[in-house]
Amino acid sequence: MAAPSNRLEDRTAIVTGASSGIGAATCRKLASEGASVVLAARSRDRLESLSEELEADHGVETLVIPTDVREESQVDALIEETVEAFGGFDILVNNAGLARGHEVAELSTEEYETMQETNVDGVFYATRAAIPHVSEREGHLIFVGSFAGQYPRPFNPVYAATKWWVRGFAKSVAAQVGDAGVGVTIVNPSEVRSEFETTDGDTFAERFEEGEVTEPEEIAEAIVFAATREASAVSELDLYRRDKFTGF
Repeated sequence: MAAPSNRLEDRTAIVTGASSGIGAATCRKLASEGASVVLAARSRDRLESLSEELEADHGVETLVIPTDVREESQVDALIEETVEAFGGFDILVNNAGLARGHEVAELSTEEYETMQETNVDGVFYATRAAIPHVSEREGHLIFVGSFAGQYPRPFNPVYAATKWWVRGFAKSVAAQVGDAGVGVTIVNPSEVRSEFETTDGDTFAERFEEGEVTEPEEIAEAIVFAATREASAVSELDLYRRDKFTGF
């Protein structure tokens, strides 16, 4: 393994959905590049365990802030506590997201609202609160989108719609903050072998063997690649398994 380059030394990053999967892998990759990392998710125990790992393995500063992105006040507190602890921050990774249900005709209102509140409202709350701070440092807003947010598909239209929203929102935000020197990137995975639940209720880690689909670490590498750009910004990165378009 190549030695870390510390490309993000003296930078601070917030990662939502940091307790597992893409979020946890991203925290590890950011820390390996020297960034201070703010870990946000609902599970305090998992966040604290990951925080201890990052500090021990990489010698970086971390901050654990249990956060439910569906709650506006908690997201505002996440940003405020980060600024109080680090004086500001450079990178926001909007990673928190989930899927519920499948067939529209059978989708409960609770499942619908949970997806909307997490995948749409949470992204809005965090981005709105972060813009002044990343603008001060000419930092980065990074959004974890999805293959589902790019192509019409029969699987879980509501989840797909939330990811179409994320993509459109991110591109429009880029038009607003570009003059402030802020980089905006959307990273679109297809299936990732993580604890993310499928429409059938199992997880992608359970459904796929190692090597069959994308690993969380691959998405994390793409996120950190985007975060290390200086004068330029990576607009969009698609990371799909190689046979994704077979029979599409």
